[in-house]
Amino acid sequence: MSLLIALDWGTSSLRAYLMEDGKVLDQRHSPYGIQHLPEPGGVKGYEVAFESICGDWRKQYPDVSVVTGGMVGSAQGWSEAPYVRCPADLSDLAKKAGQATLPDGGTLHIVPGVLLDDPDLAPDVIRGEEIQIAGALIDHDDWWQASRILLPGTHSKWVTMNGGKLESFSTYMTGEIFAVLCDHSILGRLMPEEKASKEEADKAFDLGLSVAKHGGAGDLTHQLFATRTMGLTERMPKEALSNYMSGLLIGNELTSATRELQDDASLPLIMIGDGALCDLYKRALASFGLECTAQFDNTAHIGLWNFAETSGLI
Repeated sequence: MSLLIALDWGTSSLRAYLMEDGKVLDQRHSPYGIQHLPEPGGVKGYEVAFESICGDWRKQYPDVSVVTGGMVGSAQGWSEAPYVRCPADLSDLAKKAGQATLPDGGTLHIVPGVLLDDPDLAPDVIRGEEIQIAGALIDHDDWWQASRILLPGTHSKWVTMNGGKLESFSTYMTGEIFAVLCDHSILGRLMPEEKASKEEADKAFDLGLSVAKHGGAGDLTHQLFATRTMGLTERMPKEALSNYMSGLLIGNELTSATRELQDDASLPLIMIGDGALCDLYKRALASFGLECTAQFDNTAHIGLWNFAETSGLI
């Protein structure tokens, strides 16, 4: 019997899993992401968060390995686990794992992020998504060899897998820009709390996609201002303006990210993320003539188990 405590520790939340032989025995959720720790002041806040979510597991199983992935290993986290350069696989991540000392003196093993630093491209990084990819691909050797992975979210990631390694990736700040514009710009002032009907929401989203898809380079900020004028002129229900803006932003992301996909549409396209958001992206992909091969929810705990096995911790 092999046991593991696995922590998916991000910016806004913390998930803990007690696992046996790759299966979840118990799981818990906490709001104590690295930006919302129960106590300020560095290490102490992480220790309190750890104890609150799984201190009893640790007491019950004091010799069980503990692994974590996500922003907890960033420069702002509990203990920094430096990035591994592309191309990278689980073995590369295991060799460069970071560590922190648990409150009881044990070791927390931290999955490092991945750095893309090609001289011909702007540098890019992922931290947390790499372990979700490992979880989604664990039983699919063919996807490890050749596939594209889409992880929609605050910072959407488009990842290319090649030859069993994470070869390259691109980040799009789509979700964060949407939130900032809704909450902190003039565009959000016309957006009521009431939601549009499904028919109105879909129509507005599809229009945003179409405008983005048929626009030219550099059009995004001009396109976005129409979110306001569509409301001012009552050409669109105010309840649907956020859906229109979502379509614009996701459409512009796909316009950029799918250029390579159009050249080789035969590669599997795997999506990992929140179901509702993935559904939006599937609708957008369909408008670009593309189809999602498979969709997964949060697979971090599976990836963390795989990482622990690769590291020889279980």
